[in-house]
Amino acid sequence: MVIGDRLSSTYFSENKRAFHGIGNRLVRKLINIIFKSRIRDVMTGSRAFSYDFVRGFPLISKGFEIETELTIHALDKNYKIEEMAVPYRDRPEGSTSKLSTVRDGARVLKTIATLFKEYKPMSFFAMCALFPFIFALILVIPVLKEYFETGLVPRFPSLIASGVFLMVSLLMLVCGIILDVVNKKQRQIYELIMNQDL
Repeated sequence: MVIGDRLSSTYFSENKRAFHGIGNRLVRKLINIIFKSRIRDVMTGSRAFSYDFVRGFPLISKGFEIETELTIHALDKNYKIEEMAVPYRDRPEGSTSKLSTVRDGARVLKTIATLFKEYKPMSFFAMCALFPFIFALILVIPVLKEYFETGLVPRFPSLIASGVFLMVSLLMLVCGIILDVVNKKQRQIYELIMNQDL
């Protein structure tokens, strides 16, 4: 996939909509952190694809989030990605953009979260499991301290709540492990299907 990189050329000097620049940076940063990449312009629509890429791309998105989906798919499937700086000019006066900064920005962030869960389930569910685990620790530490000091457990509700949070955390971790195995198997099947015609 070849990406027309606007952000390395004239984008930030030409673009008059500050929130679009902030949104572009946020999306780029999230994808580069989650998928360990160095893509410079995620939200550009200027792209060219190989036949194999188009044949193996399962299009789900219908709006402005398609660029995010294309980028994540290419990163996940280890396609070669090339970026070329392209000049950017702001819209001519009197023309209107179909892009709604807030609505479409929220859709893009939702797409990133969904694809993070689907492409990297172990990392996603481990992060989700961390929060109930922290709550479980916060609730159980005073109970254990009191137990070791007095031999009594007067705060049964805290102990029960801690156990519930711990169970939720473990369930999320198990979900992550199971989905990670399924994801790896799907990758193998994808590779076999893509290599059948070679």
